[in-house]
Amino acid sequence: MIKKWLRPFEEIAGNQRYMITGIWIILVIGYWVISSLGTKHLFPTPVQVAGGLRSLYNEGLVVHIVSSLLLCFKAAFISIIISLLIVYLSPIPLLKPIALFFSKLRFLPLTGITFYLSILVSNARQMQVWVLVIFMSLYFITSLLAVLKDIPEEEIDHARSLKCSRWEVLWEVVIKGRLDYALDVLRQNLAIIWMMLVTVESILVAAGGLGVLIKNSDKFANHGRIVALQIVILLIGLLLDWILQTLRKGLFRYSTF
Repeated sequence: MIKKWLRPFEEIAGNQRYMITGIWIILVIGYWVISSLGTKHLFPTPVQVAGGLRSLYNEGLVVHIVSSLLLCFKAAFISIIISLLIVYLSPIPLLKPIALFFSKLRFLPLTGITFYLSILVSNARQMQVWVLVIFMSLYFITSLLAVLKDIPEEEIDHARSLKCSRWEVLWEVVIKGRLDYALDVLRQNLAIIWMMLVTVESILVAAGGLGVLIKNSDKFANHGRIVALQIVILLIGLLLDWILQTLRKGLFRYSTF
C-alpha cells in the first residue's frame, strides 16, 4: 500500500487519502511540540496558543469573526454583480476592451488604489468594502475571461444550428452553460478577500474584525494570540471553501471538474 503512495499518478481509495492526511497532521503537530521544547523556540508552544485562543474568546472573538464575515460577504456580493456584468457583456465587441482593461489593473498596488478611494469615499467602512470589491473584481474578471475563452467553438456552433440568436447563444452557452465554472471561480477568488482582511480591517479599527485582533496582538508581541488567530482565520477560510465546493457539486451534478 505504501508503494502506491510513492508512485506518480497512482489512484488511491478515499480512506487512504484520509490516512495520508492524518499522517501529515500528526507529523506537523509532532514537530510543533518537539520544536517548542526548551527555553528557545521559533514558534509559540501549544500551551501558549491555547491560552491566546482562550483570552481572545473572552475578549469577544466571535463578535470579531462575525464582523469580518459580514465585511467579506458584502464585498463578495458587490464584486460578483460587477464582475459578472462586465464579463458577460464582453462578447460584445464594443464592450470587450472594458473587461480587458479591468483585467490588466490587477497589477496595481494596494497603495495606489486606496489613495484615490480616500478622495471618493469618506466613510471608512465603505473604504474597507470597496478596497476588497476592487481587488476581488479584478481577479474575478480575469478568471472569468479565461473561462469564456476556453468555451469550445463546437458549443457555440451547436447553439447556432438550433436557430438560436446571438443573444440566446450568450444566455445558453456563456451564462447558463458556465454557471458551475463561475461558482468555482468565486470559490477560488474568495480566498483573495479573506486573505486581505488583515490589511483592510486596519483602515477602521473601531469596526473590529480579525485583522484588528492580529494588529493589536502584534503590537504587544503576543505570539501565542497571533498564531491562534492565524489558525482561526485558516479554519474559517477552509470552511468557506468547503461550503462553496459542496454547493457547486450539489447544484451542478453534471460538472466534471
